[in-house]
Amino acid sequence: QVQLVEPGGGLVQAGGSLRLSCAASGSIFSINAMGWYRQAPGKQRDLVALDISGGNTNYADSVKGRFTISRDNAKNTVYLQMNSLKPEDTAVYYCRAAGVLVTGLGHATNYWGNGTLVTVSS
Repeated sequence: QVQLVEPGGGLVQAGGSLRLSCAASGSIFSINAMGWYRQAPGKQRDLVALDISGGNTNYADSVKGRFTISRDNAKNTVYLQMNSLKPEDTAVYYCRAAGVLVTGLGHATNYWGNGTLVTVSS
């Protein structure tokens, strides 16, 4: 089984910075993509940033220029550096690992973390 652990949420003032991390553990052979989604109260879960193997990254328009996703493939870990935070960035942030090949398993699977709350005060 694969687990995603996401420490790093918290409370920050508007204009501040926060760094999230997500480490995938288990008998992992490879991961195609790792990224971050967020869900604000009463809203759907939306993509924030995605890192796809091969160097491709995607960002939501609302975070471009403020957030940066990075990945350490050797550690199966993805990071999200969030700068110039705004109150509207307040949400539960979920880590996602997609296209995970587990040793001994013949197909790829996707996984979600449990989420970490980020609160930005005005």
